[in-house]
Amino acid sequence: MRVSELDVPEEIKELLYSRGFDELYPPQAEAIEAGVLDGKSLVMASPTASGKTLVAELCAFKHIIERGGKVLYLVPLRALASEKYEEFQAYSKLTKRDGRKIRVGVSTGDLDSRTSWLGDYDIVVTTNEKCDSLLRHRSPWMEAVSLVIVDEVHLIGNDRGPTLEVAIARLRQLMPDLQILALSATIRNADEVAEWLNAEWIETDWRPVPLLEGVALNDRIIFNDGSIKGLKPLNRLDPINIAMNSVLDGGQSLIFVESRRRAQSVAREAGNALRGSHRKRAEVKLQEISSNISARGEKTRLSDDLASAVAGGAAFHHAGLSSAHRRIIETAFKEGWIKILSATPTLAAGVNLPARTAVIASYRRFTPGYGMYPISVLEYKQMSGRAGRPQYDDAGEAVLIASSSDEQDALMENYVAAKPERLFSRLAQEAAIRGHTLAAIASDYAHSEPGLIDFFGQTFYGYHYPMGNIKLILAGILSYLRREDMIQYKGDYIYATDFGRRVSELYIDPLSAVVLRDGLREDGVNFTDITWLHLICHTPDMRPKLRPRRGEMDAVESFLEEHRHELTVKLASDYDYVDYETALGELRTTMILKAWIDETSENDLFEKYRVAPGDRYSAVHNADWLLYAAYELARVLGTDEHRGHLRRLRDRVRYGVTEKLLPLVRLQGIGRVRAKVLYNSGFKSAASLKAAPLARLVEIPLIGPRLAKTIKEQVGGLVDQEEWKRLDTDTSEQRSITDFFEEEPRETEETQEE
Repeated sequence: MRVSELDVPEEIKELLYSRGFDELYPPQAEAIEAGVLDGKSLVMASPTASGKTLVAELCAFKHIIERGGKVLYLVPLRALASEKYEEFQAYSKLTKRDGRKIRVGVSTGDLDSRTSWLGDYDIVVTTNEKCDSLLRHRSPWMEAVSLVIVDEVHLIGNDRGPTLEVAIARLRQLMPDLQILALSATIRNADEVAEWLNAEWIETDWRPVPLLEGVALNDRIIFNDGSIKGLKPLNRLDPINIAMNSVLDGGQSLIFVESRRRAQSVAREAGNALRGSHRKRAEVKLQEISSNISARGEKTRLSDDLASAVAGGAAFHHAGLSSAHRRIIETAFKEGWIKILSATPTLAAGVNLPARTAVIASYRRFTPGYGMYPISVLEYKQMSGRAGRPQYDDAGEAVLIASSSDEQDALMENYVAAKPERLFSRLAQEAAIRGHTLAAIASDYAHSEPGLIDFFGQTFYGYHYPMGNIKLILAGILSYLRREDMIQYKGDYIYATDFGRRVSELYIDPLSAVVLRDGLREDGVNFTDITWLHLICHTPDMRPKLRPRRGEMDAVESFLEEHRHELTVKLASDYDYVDYETALGELRTTMILKAWIDETSENDLFEKYRVAPGDRYSAVHNADWLLYAAYELARVLGTDEHRGHLRRLRDRVRYGVTEKLLPLVRLQGIGRVRAKVLYNSGFKSAASLKAAPLARLVEIPLIGPRLAKTIKEQVGGLVDQEEWKRLDTDTSEQRSITDFFEEEPRETEETQEE
């Protein structure tokens, strides 16, 4: 099928021509023939790079331009939200029938908001959790949505799947005529997902770049098409040797490993192996990228390791990296400068980073309670699907590694030749249903047990299974919510209390709310920073709980003895080892957060606690939200005496500073590093900044003319424009320096538009 045959506005065709599109890929043509442009819902299961995104874009813009509709695009990760937002910007010049340009917005944070401003946008890109939050807040603009695009719909089958499943069911309940386009590279039972959604479905193995899957043993790879590839002995480690052979042929390689530590060691070895193999221009560029990594954020051993590997042409990618470093690595890999990238499996479900060769270095993962356990076929297929760069490679290669001929045969049978597992719902668990039950009542979607049963019957779980199990779980949850005063009954009518409604809006687990409520009502405790930090670390919503490593148990237990009188939570006995280990993890997380607000540097956090920047960011992000939840619940519960302390502590956690720096870090553009510099330069308050001469502020390291002007304007100081212009004589150089010290992005609410 050719672009000229599409039933879409001519301006869309012209834009496609300008981007080099003339003929559709077979899966795209199948989707069109299935009626996706005519408003029919569709489940599209086709490999990575087979054109699913273009189908989504065509549907979206047809809805907006011809029908005046509104589009909701759901993704599992923030990084994917940013990527999809950028892709939609290629169409930003298109206009609607009223002559206005199409507007694209993205929102991934602030889970306690209706985010009403999104009503002005034609396409809203958001995460599954943000969508669920918007539904809980009954955002009025959502009822105008006519098309929902669900990316990576196979994630219904993972631990976060219930949120997506419930959000889809709720959207369909609100808008029965809603069109749904569900996308995935790997769905074995696409027909069942389609039947649940009342949709058509297509399933295909077609790829623009053919994929060869094989298993390596010693010096050769046997592929599923019967071909055999010999390997040159370029490195002692099998994964790197396979990757090096690909690089030697002009390709790039992804190496998927089982842990962060191994990702780093593999990248280090790969960087050393690649040194000296690059052309002069590439060496210069790699040094530039390496220097950029070293200059971004605070210097740590982790950033040093990354910069060193990149200088050699390799890198690692995992959740422990800061977002700034991840973006640098992703861009450098996409542009072809980095040749070998070692990564944990989270990358397979993240941003689009194809390579000629995907090496699955280990098919086992550590699973608590099971030890090293084989991964699923679906996870393997997700990783192998990254192999093959459109327009660069004739074929992609996905390679597992065996240590014996028997293992080679087993991997061929159990992974290469196997089909992904069927998707099934994870909803029938108390932890999954608890919050969604309260949300249904508090948001006025259901007010009786039959109404709740009816709603859960519309989920993917309800499609697959009889509702008897859900009824039993639901009865226990309703009893719990009633006992904890989150809901009340008036006959058969169920309604949320003020406390229950606020818990639902705050998007926290009801169990977390009970922990916070009991802490807020505790008598006879001298509330300190540690009291609150430990209380939020004790909630199930505090993730990750940074459990003690070997050699740290004594330090954690000493911390406990020193601060036991400050804690409101009764700790588990060491006779119950599992609960006791969890309790120690909560204490260690408390220690790390306390060190952070005492202005411990990123490097010292890494050296003392082995906490990588990405883990620190996740802990801080969750702590920030839970402290906000405690602050809000204090108002509902009438314990206002705690709110001032909680507000200050929340700001300290967000910025990582002592209380004396709060007046400075609250200014736009001033993070913890610049706040320290200003304080040490004698500027300790907004009043002192207001009185300071502009020239004096410009002299302070990391400030510069533009930021100095912004500071003066924020504190109400006068800025002489002529003086500022004289000082701003070397803005570009100044910005190139100060940009290196930008703080981590605050992902509480991101808004972008063209």
